[in-house]
Amino acid sequence: MAKYEKLIPRFLEYVQTETRSDENATTSPSTETQVVFLHKLMGDLKEIGLSDVKYNESNGYVTALLPSNIDKKVPTMGFLSHIDTADFNAKGVNPQIVENYDGESIIKLDAAGKFVLDPSEFPNMKNYKGQTLITTDGSTLLGSDDKSGVAEVITAMDYLIQHPEVKHGDIKIGLGPDEEIGTGADHFDAKDFATDFAYTMDGGPIGQLEYETFNAASMKVDIQGKNVHPSEAKDIMINALQIAVDIQNAFPQDEVPEKTDGRQGFYHLLSLDGTVDEAHMAYIIRDFERDGLETRKALAAKVAEKMNAKYGEGRVVATIKDQYYNMAEILKDHMDVVNLAKDAMEAIDIKPLIEPVRGGTDGSKISFMGIPTPNIFAGAENMHGRYEFVSIETMEKAVDTMLKMNDLNVERN
Repeated sequence: MAKYEKLIPRFLEYVQTETRSDENATTSPSTETQVVFLHKLMGDLKEIGLSDVKYNESNGYVTALLPSNIDKKVPTMGFLSHIDTADFNAKGVNPQIVENYDGESIIKLDAAGKFVLDPSEFPNMKNYKGQTLITTDGSTLLGSDDKSGVAEVITAMDYLIQHPEVKHGDIKIGLGPDEEIGTGADHFDAKDFATDFAYTMDGGPIGQLEYETFNAASMKVDIQGKNVHPSEAKDIMINALQIAVDIQNAFPQDEVPEKTDGRQGFYHLLSLDGTVDEAHMAYIIRDFERDGLETRKALAAKVAEKMNAKYGEGRVVATIKDQYYNMAEILKDHMDVVNLAKDAMEAIDIKPLIEPVRGGTDGSKISFMGIPTPNIFAGAENMHGRYEFVSIETMEKAVDTMLKMNDLNVERN
């Protein structure tokens, strides 16, 4: 019998509901499928017995309260997860369950074996010997990022409701949209959430505890070319696609995600589309230092200026916007919040993996809103594509960690 009886059934149900976000939308949430799913989750939260369950029309968050069952006042803790999935096929998710994985064998995702989980390519698989894995069927992502977190948070609250002998203070939960497109937390209502601190359950493998993220900016580049018949093009045609190539080549060629790790920043070309007449590019720019981000933004702007000097003023319009900042700027003054999670993991024999996030979380923005919000493992591996998988045992340990954090929060206050 599973440790938490409803954890995996919840997860399997949730991942089979399509909730992909859309960066080109102007609404929040960005897709109607997210709105429908969030309202479904409201029903789940009410069913397990949470209080004050509501949907915030202005930002798409569903929030709920587990009221304190003790006389003394302890800090109010929050748990957050996002319900959207990344920019990869998410329709028709068909989870596959691999029991007692031996840590060595290749796992065929599809019947033809075109897509496989191979330990030689994904050495992280060796960490899961003897465990039960949930994979995709090769045609979609899984959605463990972050429906593992959603299922874990709801399961932890369900456990506390079913076990009133476990003492706890007020605990708030928030389930939100559009984390994958970087806009979900933009309008988060920190005042209404009203917690002293919180955690996003949105990390990867067991033990992951993150309180430092990239500083982040986006850049959209619009290029206007001049198209004429190739036979008459000399000294007249301006090829927007060639300008796009020149822009990409003007950036440091080793400062890209596939050639960097650790604390190294990068420029990442996300998309390029167009014709001779016009083209459009989208970049993300990342650096762990705020000054480093500013330097990278300045270089990006300079590249656009050089292209306009070469091809004519106004040919290239670069729009650069900050997305989020390194939450370590805030959390360095709230290390007690980090240490609560660290101590909880150690108390249940989990080795904390404390490392900077080569990305961001909703906690990056929420921390700057006044609620210190580190990120904790939820289990997803190989996120954002067909090779995504999660260990059932890791998901159970995530619930264990939340429950132990509650215990320590009560004991220490």
